[in-house]
Amino acid sequence: MTDLNWLAVTPEIVLLGMACVVALADLFVTCPQRKPTYFLAMLSLAAVAGLHFNALGGTESVYAMQKMVVVDPLGHLLALCATLAVMATLTYSQVYASHREMLKGELFSLSMFSLFGISVMIIGNNFLSIYLGLEAMSLSLYALVALRRDNVQATEAGMKYFVLGALASGFLLYGLSMMYGATGSLDLGEVYKATLTGQINKQVLAFGLVFIVAGLAFKLGVVPFHMWVPDIYQGAPTTATLLVAGAPKLAAFAITIRLLVEGLINTAVDWQQMLLILAVASMALGNLAAIAQTNLKRMLAYSGIAQLGFMLLGFVPTVVAGSTVTAGNGLGSALFYVITYVLTTLGTFGLIMVLSRPGFESEQISDLAGLNKRSPMLAGVMAVFMFSLAGIPPTVGFYAKLAVLQALITTSSGLLLQISIVAVLLSLVAAFYYLRVIKVMYFDEPVEGAAPIESSGARVLLSVNALVVLGLGLLPGGLMALCARVITQSLAG
Repeated sequence: MTDLNWLAVTPEIVLLGMACVVALADLFVTCPQRKPTYFLAMLSLAAVAGLHFNALGGTESVYAMQKMVVVDPLGHLLALCATLAVMATLTYSQVYASHREMLKGELFSLSMFSLFGISVMIIGNNFLSIYLGLEAMSLSLYALVALRRDNVQATEAGMKYFVLGALASGFLLYGLSMMYGATGSLDLGEVYKATLTGQINKQVLAFGLVFIVAGLAFKLGVVPFHMWVPDIYQGAPTTATLLVAGAPKLAAFAITIRLLVEGLINTAVDWQQMLLILAVASMALGNLAAIAQTNLKRMLAYSGIAQLGFMLLGFVPTVVAGSTVTAGNGLGSALFYVITYVLTTLGTFGLIMVLSRPGFESEQISDLAGLNKRSPMLAGVMAVFMFSLAGIPPTVGFYAKLAVLQALITTSSGLLLQISIVAVLLSLVAAFYYLRVIKVMYFDEPVEGAAPIESSGARVLLSVNALVVLGLGLLPGGLMALCARVITQSLAG
């Protein structure tokens, strides 16, 4: 059993060990570009990604560390995507960070420590392990947001993120403590059994559920717990913004699955209603507020609020009329949606970093004026990402939205059909501000002297990123089938 414990969490052990090695090795690096540190970090992350990919073909859930963690195909898929997201972020950040005195060992080691926290959250099967993973991720991200200590905007964003992140953690911790008081256990399996018997204090359970949903909504950044998202996205250096906007969304999705679906599925009738309200409010406020934005990062922040609201709709058909038959369909589509959203987000913020140069943050929508005349390749790449976020075929964003809507409509619920119509109408509103970016790139006159940075590695990765967005839009079946399979296996385990 001891051997199994260590084998089950091999990727997390490797990641934690190599994060410490990277932090120590950087002390002996004299190269200003930190190339040895960068390559060591990327090799370490590639090894971790390889371990997750190799284990993805498994079919059973393995409980380890006295049932503190559960290692299943869902966990491996999310951890693999999170690792690749961090690798892409560090690649995009090379030139951007070096011009802002951010290319230090701390950038790489803290990114790896945040990924370790994300991995622990993803495999958590106990309130304690989930919360410890959450704190490991959050503390690393607070430091990354404030890494430019001489920049007023970055330090202000770091302070806001710290204060509001602590508030969110408090909400979640209070909810978990009340859940422990109601069920008498910290283990998700035992919590599920306790709610199944009904021999619990239902008032305490209900209060705990409200605080847990509020804490999860904070971490997802959905209305009405979204107030930190636009300020942090705009104020943080774009490298840190992408580290907050990318992989942590996968972790937030994972703990939502673990807590609400695996642990509290018997209270689904209650939390489904809350998630439905959060989803509709997020889509409405996020899309309407994004229209008024002139700052590209702030627009993408409100866009992200709306996108994650759309993703939450996939959690709503978990239980319909007392049946859980629709759970795999809804949750599979939500998983597909969040993975493809993170993929597109990597590209949009990556392009902002490529276009930035010393003393100039290319974060106003007007900074993209005439980009097609300066760099047709970059304009084409950004157009693909905007089309995907807007849900226009043949990009993957179209299929992701279609999958979620299909999961709602096939429940034959009148309410969910109406919600689907509302979601489509709000997506049409969103198309306005996404297409506005394309209009600026292709039809406005370029700003004088606004030449993009020549960063071959980042430019190649941007091209690959856009091709994957297009490729998954044309051939989404493989990833969709994988998402459905890992969700089904996770629920069965």
